[in-house]
Amino acid sequence: MTSSDTAWDDDAFRARVQAELDTFLGRQVPLLAPLGDDATRLLEQARVSVAGGKRFRAAFCYWGFRALGFPPDEAALVRACASLELLHASALVHDDYMDGSDTRRGRPSTHVHFAAEHASAGWSGPATTYGAAAAILLGDLLLSWADELLRRSGFGWDVLGPAMEVFDACRTEVIAGQFLDVSVQARASADVETAMTVLRYKSAKYSIERPLHLGAALAGASAAHLSAHTEFGLPLGEAFQLRDDVLGVFGDPDVTGKPAGDDLVEGKRTVLVAEALARASAADAALLDRSLGSALAEAEVERLRGIISSSGALDAVEARISALTDQALTALRSSDFEPDAIEVLTALADAATQRSV
Repeated sequence: MTSSDTAWDDDAFRARVQAELDTFLGRQVPLLAPLGDDATRLLEQARVSVAGGKRFRAAFCYWGFRALGFPPDEAALVRACASLELLHASALVHDDYMDGSDTRRGRPSTHVHFAAEHASAGWSGPATTYGAAAAILLGDLLLSWADELLRRSGFGWDVLGPAMEVFDACRTEVIAGQFLDVSVQARASADVETAMTVLRYKSAKYSIERPLHLGAALAGASAAHLSAHTEFGLPLGEAFQLRDDVLGVFGDPDVTGKPAGDDLVEGKRTVLVAEALARASAADAALLDRSLGSALAEAEVERLRGIISSSGALDAVEARISALTDQALTALRSSDFEPDAIEVLTALADAATQRSV
């Protein structure tokens, strides 16, 4: 995995994480079997929820450990990294329902999938209510399983104790950040500073900083090590989510698996939108503001994209992404992390902030 043994292989690592997730879910089959076909359907959707993806959280956890120079128990470390992907899947299932997103990675989101099953079977009651209940329960189950997989990863309690403290903080931050996001959307108002706070707690910390912390804690990190990971991971996590916000408006649906301008249709008050509202003319800002959260035709999406771009908001966010990435990489290069870890983390930083999906 380093220049001193073999080169880091993203695809191979993702395959190892997927294998651990598949093994873990396979162990749930006999436990859930007595519940019959309904439990089988729930487990099958869990498999869909954890299939694919970039595995950034798992990778940053892995290299958070390796950065400190300790030889890992590879199997235990990959299982611990995979626990973060269960946490991520939980957040996505809940997020898709709260945002009213119909698709995820080009497939129907969980609540849509189960609502369609209900409607197809001709069951009683509203199909949408059934879909919502199923998504809430699956998200909760994935969250519970994330904790279980980490605890059973194979590490001793001497390091699992501190690691669980990181994991607890991570879950608290992301759930509270999600509530802040919901509240901001309900108020239909957010300046750039508020949008950055939402971004930091809903996504940035749990996407990169906390995975680095989790890996470091499993390696027996000191407070100084954790601080060094924050100096790199927090600004990088913010840049990562800002890139996601840009893709939510300007991304190619064929690549992202989401409809064009999906964040606009969902009415998300992102940093990009907040910048546009602050910079656009009064008429353009009013049009953008009243269009957020409504069904938009392709031409309307294009018009709103034009407002955001011509206002200078897109350039401002791109500049912020560059500045935050530079800040993160400067911290990384000045750290005392293992040279091989610095090399791989630099590549991961580029992948996280320059992606198209």
